[in-house]
Amino acid sequence: MRRAGRLNVDETGWRLRGEQRTLWGAFTNRIALFRVAQDRHEDRARDLLDGNQGIVTSDRWWAYNHLPLRRRQLCWAHLRRDFKAHAEAIGAEREFGEHGLRVCDELFWAWEVYVHTGQRARLRRDIRLLRRELKPTLRCFAGKAPRYKRTRGMARNLLKAWPALWTFADRQGVEPTNNHAERSLRGAVIYRKLSLGSQSEQGERRIERLLSASITCRLQRRPLHAYLAELLTAHARGDPLPTLT
Repeated sequence: MRRAGRLNVDETGWRLRGEQRTLWGAFTNRIALFRVAQDRHEDRARDLLDGNQGIVTSDRWWAYNHLPLRRRQLCWAHLRRDFKAHAEAIGAEREFGEHGLRVCDELFWAWEVYVHTGQRARLRRDIRLLRRELKPTLRCFAGKAPRYKRTRGMARNLLKAWPALWTFADRQGVEPTNNHAERSLRGAVIYRKLSLGSQSEQGERRIERLLSASITCRLQRRPLHAYLAELLTAHARGDPLPTLT
């Protein structure tokens, strides 16, 4: 994970004896790493990403703000949901949301074309046009006028993180969404709802490792049962333990 050139990161709620905790996850195309932590603060993100120098795809949660913008890709699926919420309002907020939704739709279409054709030059050209269109809009809705009261926060945040919106257009293998992390967390969320979390710190360590092994095996199209059987057999014999790398 430390050597990964790109990875997706996300977090979700967890429980320890009924009290609120946070389950963090970092994912490459072949490896999943889970950690249960006390909260969703920046220190937890730093610990999770310690030693990694790759591109990190995430949402706009402030715990990731310690990363340089050149190493970030903000999730456009999250942005689309935010724009949609604005579009359901009235006045300037609605205008802001509708414009943002249109940019999102055009961006996703440009990405879809690239996925099917592999023409990165065309992707860069299309994204360059969207950048020229979106930036003046954000500057407008980030204004101090009273009508921009409900839009200036998001607009200013996007202007501040501007380079991190477009990393996918320049870096091979980086996607414009964090869907990979959300899909990888889905099984853990279902397990949390069924189990109500953990009942001890030892249980937290156990579930971290089991979830990491389970999702890693799925990413590698490797049978989890076969891996666990191999692992327990090697442990009983005193042989070197099999890895998931």
